[in-house]
Amino acid sequence: MKKEDIKKVVLAYSGGLDTSIIIPWLKENYNDCEVIAVSGNVGQADELEGLEEKAIKTGASKLYILDLTEEYVDDYIIPTMKAGAIYEDYLLGTSTARPCIAKGLVDIAVKEGADAICHGCTGKGNDQIRFELAIRHFAPNMPIIAPWREWDLKSREEEIDYAEAHNVPLKINRETNYSKDKNLWHLSHEGLELEDTGIEPDLDKEGFLEMSVSPFAAPDEPTYVTLDFEQGIPVALDGEKMSAKNIILKLNELGGANGIGIIDIVENRLVGMKCRGVYETPGGTILYRAHEALESICLDKYTLHEKQKLAITFAEVVYNGQWFTPLREALSAFVDKTQEKVTGKVKLKLYKGNIIKAGVWSDYSLYSEEIATFGESDYDQKDSAGFINLFGLPIKVQAMVDAKNQK
Repeated sequence: MKKEDIKKVVLAYSGGLDTSIIIPWLKENYNDCEVIAVSGNVGQADELEGLEEKAIKTGASKLYILDLTEEYVDDYIIPTMKAGAIYEDYLLGTSTARPCIAKGLVDIAVKEGADAICHGCTGKGNDQIRFELAIRHFAPNMPIIAPWREWDLKSREEEIDYAEAHNVPLKINRETNYSKDKNLWHLSHEGLELEDTGIEPDLDKEGFLEMSVSPFAAPDEPTYVTLDFEQGIPVALDGEKMSAKNIILKLNELGGANGIGIIDIVENRLVGMKCRGVYETPGGTILYRAHEALESICLDKYTLHEKQKLAITFAEVVYNGQWFTPLREALSAFVDKTQEKVTGKVKLKLYKGNIIKAGVWSDYSLYSEEIATFGESDYDQKDSAGFINLFGLPIKVQAMVDAKNQK
């Protein structure tokens, strides 16, 4: 579509630096087009405050705030957690949110009869891929505008200059200009001194951590939590039934207070470069650990091992923006089958950034104390001799052949 034919644009709007300046930029460069801002609420809380006033003041005709929190948890976070999917220690907080938000963007674009969808992702990152693959799934012919591929701005500093020149209000300054992404599952930090892998992140710096405290500032006494699962889905916290969303929110409080889930990693982006980030995922880290503990007693050896292999594939599929694909659906179908008997209770101890398993119970447990005990049992230890003879037969035959040919 030619620029002059684009009259109405739906913008993925967070109110952050990129999307704040995109509104006036779109109007300047796309014939004073109508800009409809859409913010997907995936749990970024206070970041939504005053967003409508800011969007309209900056030039948008209206702002939609879509409450996607339940959908985000139930349809994206929980399936990923059940899969045990982890990408290079990263619990996929941004990766799972983008397809959920993109689906909402397309819904509004169709409703409003928009000519294009716009996002503020840079050409260096993964999010441009996640947004655009999801948009293509739901609206394969929808034009997509990505200003970072068009404008002359080359850095976040120049973006701030543009914002100041166009009277765009910002909540950041040049000293706090981290690139952050926040939702109810995680908070990511990139940029500034974190771009130097030789600099230790200052976890105690005021305003740096938002979901957690530094492990050094955590209480000297441990906190115990108990989680109940039904078919791999969390259903109760400390004996109280609640939704998965509310469990995650409560675990964020408990985990954050104990310095849980803070990681500093250099990850391999899909576009080919390595990037350093500090992630806060307090509740998610607890949930993953509890689920893993329950699976350890409920899944048989071969199912567990195959699931662990496929968890890497699942993580890569999600990280690479391929949520709406037959492969992801097939992987989820496999995962759901493995979870049919992952039902039980897990107790964990949280202490200064550590998660210590304190007990796990299930009616479907495959662990038998009677068989595994070092005490007296019905297990006949003589059976192991025949097992070893058969299991080691290929090694024995190979050794015999090698010895024969060396003569």
